[in-house]
Amino acid sequence: MRISAHRRFTHAAIAGVTVVMLGLASQAHARSDISPYVEVQQILDFDLDGNDPFNDDVVTYTTIAAGVDAVVVSRRIEIGASYRYERRIGWDDSIADDDVHSGVVRARANVTRGLSLEAGALAARARTEIGGDGLGSLTGDNDNSTQIYSVFGGPTLSTRAGPLDIGAAYRIGYTHVEDNFAANTDPNQAPVDYVDHSTYHLATANIGMAPGETLPFGWIVSGGYEREDASQLDQRYEAYYGRVDVTIPVTPTLALVGGVGYEDIEISQRDVLVDATGNPILDGNGRFQSDPNSPRLLAYDVDGFIYDGGILWRPNPRFELSARVGHRYDTTIYYGYLTYQASSSSTLQANVYNEISSFGRGTTNTLAGLPTSFTVGRNGFGQFNGCAFGENDNAGGCFDTGFASLNAANFRSRGGSIVWTGGRGPWSYGVGAGYQNRRYLTPTTAANFSLDRVTDEAFSLQASLGRTLSPNSSIDGNLYATWFDSGIPGESDVFSTGGSATYSVGLYRGLSAQATAGVFANDVEGEETDWLGTLLFGVRYGF
Repeated sequence: MRISAHRRFTHAAIAGVTVVMLGLASQAHARSDISPYVEVQQILDFDLDGNDPFNDDVVTYTTIAAGVDAVVVSRRIEIGASYRYERRIGWDDSIADDDVHSGVVRARANVTRGLSLEAGALAARARTEIGGDGLGSLTGDNDNSTQIYSVFGGPTLSTRAGPLDIGAAYRIGYTHVEDNFAANTDPNQAPVDYVDHSTYHLATANIGMAPGETLPFGWIVSGGYEREDASQLDQRYEAYYGRVDVTIPVTPTLALVGGVGYEDIEISQRDVLVDATGNPILDGNGRFQSDPNSPRLLAYDVDGFIYDGGILWRPNPRFELSARVGHRYDTTIYYGYLTYQASSSSTLQANVYNEISSFGRGTTNTLAGLPTSFTVGRNGFGQFNGCAFGENDNAGGCFDTGFASLNAANFRSRGGSIVWTGGRGPWSYGVGAGYQNRRYLTPTTAANFSLDRVTDEAFSLQASLGRTLSPNSSIDGNLYATWFDSGIPGESDVFSTGGSATYSVGLYRGLSAQATAGVFANDVEGEETDWLGTLLFGVRYGF
């Protein structure tokens, strides 16, 4: 539905303030597609370089998997889901039996006019410390990986009272990283605390008026409150803000936007339990422990006026650009976004951000920003590659830069991402790239090493390309590359890359077979590159 220029400006301004951009179920056609499946695979991993004398050259294991891909859309409910469980069974002692959960679920229920409930869930794997494999190569036995779970839910209100637009939202999120007994076991690396679990609350409210209703400019008053309580070192993040924004149309497609407000952010935690030499005393899972007798320590405390200004440009209903510069966190900040729907089947989204974040809040907000209609990126081995590619006017999002490090500390996060997804005829494609720079915020503790002001960087690239060859056969390819620089003295850069190709063919009434070949590389600076080749032969039955 095409809307007037002033209406477009107002809606974009509200989305920019509340950082909530979600597709509406009412705009989608009703449909239901639920596709469960079971699968048996035989996998062979080959050490292509022989650098590790403690591992066999060939590792063989079997996976038994069950999963479901589903899209349900009605007038009141919209659900998208892609979930997979697999049990890995080693043929000998070279690989341990293991359970792997991966997938994404996003749901929206329209309760009444203007009131909806949003919810989502995530299961994925990631590395716990430097030197591990990235999201794209978690085949075989990976001591340096662990399971991640995240869920969120809450109501969203969007309504009108006369000329006023009124909105409010609340969500609660919970993120958990499973234990990993290999964490912090390298005596040559400084121990770094990693995430256990955290609970996150976010509440926002706004009221505003579109340009041309009673005034030649639009305005919006908004406020928000955030709190995250993390189990590690009893960390607490608390923030609130209030601000006024205005939208001044210059032409029917261009507007000036700006705002001013006040915010207060405080991060605190307990001290680290250390031994006589100042080394952290780790628990059985490699995590830090709190000193029960310590007072709360302040990691970050800033309050004061915030302001920003920029442009909002929408030359047509398929293109929108917002760019702002301002003052926040006691420094100059830049941020913005771009959305472009090139066709009914091709969408490009990009954003630049600058914020105070943590692993738990970042994961929850990425999950909440996904559309309810998406395709989860998986390579030929069934592994979640960190991206969910959307449909229509939402290109989706990626988790992979956030998963590059599971450090428990809060951090100043600056970076950007771009997602491009689409298809034409028998072809389908998706590309996602992201960069993140994190400067950690921790107080002075009794430990002899602190992450405070340590900066790490992560870059990731994911790409997929598929083609339907016939009504019952297809070929798909996936590529990925990740680079991570921890910034911790003595630790090295890690570069991981790889790709896979899969051929699938239908056999008979829901029964299909596939063959996949992949090559992966993990390069730790100063060490020999580890090369891994993987072959898979599998059979799937879809119900």
